[in-house]
Amino acid sequence: MQDFKTPPHSIEAERAVLGSILLDTTSRNGDRVMDLCLTGGLSAESFFDPRNREIYATMLDMNRASKPLDMVTLMETLKVSGKMEAIGGAAYLQALYDQTPTTAHAEYYIGIVRGKHLRRMMIERATKVVENCFDEGQNPDPKAVLGEAEKSFLEIGLKGEATKPWPTAIEESFRRIDAMFESNGTTFEGLSTGLTHLDEKLQGLKNAEMIVIAARPSVGKTSLAMNIAESCALGQDLNNIPVKCDGGKKHPVMIFSLEMPVEALTKRMIAGRARVNMWRLNRNLCAKSEKQMLSNNLFQAVSELKSAPIYVDDTAALDIMDLRARARRAKKQYGIELIVIDYLQLCTCHEAARQGSRQIEVGMISQQIKAMAKELKIPVIVLSQLSRANEQRGDKEEKPKLSDLRDSGAIEQDADVVFLLRRPSRTASSKDAGDETLAIIDVAKNRNGETGEVRVNFFREYTRFGDREIERKGVENMMTSEPPPDHPEYVEDPML
Repeated sequence: MQDFKTPPHSIEAERAVLGSILLDTTSRNGDRVMDLCLTGGLSAESFFDPRNREIYATMLDMNRASKPLDMVTLMETLKVSGKMEAIGGAAYLQALYDQTPTTAHAEYYIGIVRGKHLRRMMIERATKVVENCFDEGQNPDPKAVLGEAEKSFLEIGLKGEATKPWPTAIEESFRRIDAMFESNGTTFEGLSTGLTHLDEKLQGLKNAEMIVIAARPSVGKTSLAMNIAESCALGQDLNNIPVKCDGGKKHPVMIFSLEMPVEALTKRMIAGRARVNMWRLNRNLCAKSEKQMLSNNLFQAVSELKSAPIYVDDTAALDIMDLRARARRAKKQYGIELIVIDYLQLCTCHEAARQGSRQIEVGMISQQIKAMAKELKIPVIVLSQLSRANEQRGDKEEKPKLSDLRDSGAIEQDADVVFLLRRPSRTASSKDAGDETLAIIDVAKNRNGETGEVRVNFFREYTRFGDREIERKGVENMMTSEPPPDHPEYVEDPML
């Protein structure tokens, strides 16, 4: 028979949550479990045991103050605050650590603690409603009692949610629209991509948007994403001219490179910015005078990129929940304004993987990335592979479609913006097959703006994109003789 005198609780789950936090601080994940607690809406009041409540409250204070959290620092903080004996001393903390075998099930433990807390809150409010119903002297109007009861229970569901009042949302939107009138077309809502015509179509990369760059392998999706990241971080377009819309302001960028190591990423970025053909340089095909010019360009590119607020995490096969936790920390620590994920199909989701369906797993990853963009209120660029369907339709141009997004239709559904990137020179039957520099960014989906194709330049020897009209004049003069297309050693970078 149910004991209605003892409120719902699980001391074991509470201890497991605290133990997971302590255990997590010694692993490579850092404070992932603490981030999961915050995301799950866990507060000190969620813990029923006063000892656990006090320990978690102290952990929260340390996290908010950005203090390192581990067994030693926690003990010292509790000693200084005079709470060490109240929580059971060092032996109790050590037991929390020793009795937690792994952090793998931390999210499950957090769900139990949160669920028990919700039940206790419902009991507390229901008890208050019952008292108000019986006390007719103090509460003569039953409709008022009903209204108070509805409000009380609604607050449980809304607790922790920052719902913006409608008038505030209207005023903020009006201010943004009014700013457009004042700017006379010289500004737009989001971050610049560094490509003039693409910015005109998108009006920038907007906050809370999930932007998908999709292409077949070796077409240039990584290069495009890195060019955009570089442009945002340096406050310059891809012609190295300060972005007018925000006065050349630098915007911190976080890159999750699941495919390429950070060394390869930085090498490519330096070569692209310096306009150095690494193929020719490695094979000593450059004249002495040309080498001197390239050397000067390299030093300038290195100097500029060293000051760029770019942060790279090149952990392979990163779980999407770990990725979200790391993004959250980067946002808090560095004020990140743009995230790039290269690429979606290399992410994992342990929770969905148990169901044995890759389609479900990719769908869950896509949903989590969109949720992350909304939570952090910044644009998130995610790269995605395309299937071979565009090569099998009999279309001479081999134009990809949204339905070609690989592994899951959820990507198409969750994305706010989708770029389908192609290079006509790779398709023999294309009418533009002879134009080696042409790349086409097809904005196939744009939830808040225009769709359509944007023609840009792509210089594969520099892995660099640029505006078609502007780049053609400036860069073609810098291009020296390149190896013939059929040279046996000339192969395109598979990680483009």
